Amino acid sequence: MSTTTKTIERPDIREDVSNTDDDTPKFFHYVKKNQIVDSAVSGKMVVALCGETFPVTKQAKPGSPVCPDCERIYKGLRRK
Repeated sequence: MSTTTKTIERPDIREDVSNTDDDTPKFFHYVKKNQIVDSAVSGKMVVALCGETFPVTKQAKPGSPVCPDCERIYKGLRRK
């Protein structure tokens, strides 16, 4: 009996940094996909496009507020 493992790519690269009093992030930030899982598992800090650093603790839901600086930088990046 053999087991295989597949890597599932996340379509969204936004993650959390700033929390409000009720533990809901104020904004979600854009970070590199490969850093998300590593940070969530190990607690390592990630660096968002805007320069903010934080450990990944929550995943963005559709419609979550996005950091305006990250969004501006992301939209300015060329897509392949």
